[in-house]
Amino acid sequence: MASNGKKHARSEDTDDPALKHPDQKRAKEIDADTPYAQLVAVLEKNSADHKPRNVLHWFRSKDIRQEDNIALNAASRKAKEGSANLITMYMHSPRDLEWHGTSPARTDFILESLKILKKQLEEKNIPLAVLEAGTRKEKSKKVLQFVEEHDVSHVFANMEYEVDELRRDINLAKQVQEKKELSFEVLHDQTVVTPGELKNQAGNPMKVFTPYQKLWLSETKSNPSLFDTMPAPEANDKKAVQDLSKLFESKIPDVPESKQFASQEERERLRKLWPAGNEAGMGRLSDFLDKKVKNYAAHRSEPAWDPSSRLSPYFSSGVVSVREVLQKTKKWNGGKHFHEGDRGVDSWVREITFREFYRHMMVITPHGSMNLPQNLKFDLVEWEDDEEGWYKWCEGRTGVPWVDAGMRQINTEAYMHNRLRMMVSSYLSANLLLDYRRGERYFVEHLVDWDLSNNTNGWEPSYTVFNPISQAEKCDKHGDYIRKWVPELKDVRGKAIFAPYDRLSKEEFEKLGYPEPHVNWDATAKRAKERYKRDLHSADL
Repeated sequence: MASNGKKHARSEDTDDPALKHPDQKRAKEIDADTPYAQLVAVLEKNSADHKPRNVLHWFRSKDIRQEDNIALNAASRKAKEGSANLITMYMHSPRDLEWHGTSPARTDFILESLKILKKQLEEKNIPLAVLEAGTRKEKSKKVLQFVEEHDVSHVFANMEYEVDELRRDINLAKQVQEKKELSFEVLHDQTVVTPGELKNQAGNPMKVFTPYQKLWLSETKSNPSLFDTMPAPEANDKKAVQDLSKLFESKIPDVPESKQFASQEERERLRKLWPAGNEAGMGRLSDFLDKKVKNYAAHRSEPAWDPSSRLSPYFSSGVVSVREVLQKTKKWNGGKHFHEGDRGVDSWVREITFREFYRHMMVITPHGSMNLPQNLKFDLVEWEDDEEGWYKWCEGRTGVPWVDAGMRQINTEAYMHNRLRMMVSSYLSANLLLDYRRGERYFVEHLVDWDLSNNTNGWEPSYTVFNPISQAEKCDKHGDYIRKWVPELKDVRGKAIFAPYDRLSKEEFEKLGYPEPHVNWDATAKRAKERYKRDLHSADL
């Protein structure tokens, strides 16, 4: 399942989407006049005072649910104001799936969740139409054509914070303003606290996680209404089925050929591992609270325990609402705020707060969604061209058991424990000194829970170089995770499991059928730090 690994290119002119990005000058221009601020300014000029006719909710790939969906609820209420019909729509873009590199697992998860959602809505006489489009301009055109064909007066959608998606909405919002008795409202739904709102004493947006988290906890405690949830949409009148019959005939598209699973066995296995839909996601939350959360603080970094909620695919596609999840978690916590009750709850909610923080950062430094590091100086690092190392990393054959176990998990489950995500990314960008964007793209192409905000921030280069041996000894004390994913080592006893090449005799090691380490960790960690220091020091930014 390895990527095809093209040669590294430092130019923004490369055709490889894994490496393509604007230059630093353009990044600074975008940060100075953010697309988010531009969209907010355009939307402020929007007038929605006209009488409702048909009302449209536009589902995005981050709000695939009817439960506690802010824009969907607003559209439903607006429709009821004027005794109008609620219509829903999803924009399917095979071109975007290709460009973004969306994995087969995530593509299938989204489409299967849409099928469930479509059935739920049809039971309420609400159609879910699927449009297909490619370019940003084409998307706006398709939406406006749809609006005109179905006499829509109000369009609602939930905010997406990535640059391309914001520009798409700016484009549409400007065109809507030119229309009579048509409005476009974009609401915040992905987070509890609106991105960009939490600021320091100087009035500037917070850029460091720990103080952000403290303020987030304070804000959500003093304003518990932030966790209020919205009811699912009310049903249309039965005559909507006849009036909108063509829309009810709309089909959820099949998975594109390029996004097919490698085999029927893989599809069945991953669908079982990641069942689609809101009910499955909320059931997973209940299981986590009942069985895992009390031990989460103590074992969250030990992947052999499988301590995580495994809700990340449901969050990334908006199949569950973060408000509903936190509301139920607080109830389980006896009504206490997250840091004042169970330690496991406190530790787990901290991870959810990271998700909020990453969207906050995407709003205030949008170049992060354009294949550039938050610290632009890291864009000037001279990366290596180690294709052998690249393929070994992709296949989990680096000769470093902790790294290889993580890579084999992602290749099998379309998922990786967070501690291993940190480890394998550090190994790629520091020890192999390969452009971190290649690894980031590999995650996109394989993860069921890929999320641009989380992924880009997780892959941010830094001077921290994780030691895979000491990390494994700390987080996989008995080597159980390694033995599960690297079966060549299943019979290795004691601490040799963490570094078999160095801790076994030559004869013992050769019998394993496991590769020697591709690089020396100590030497390459030193090389990375020296390279970073040299290239960042010379950066004129």
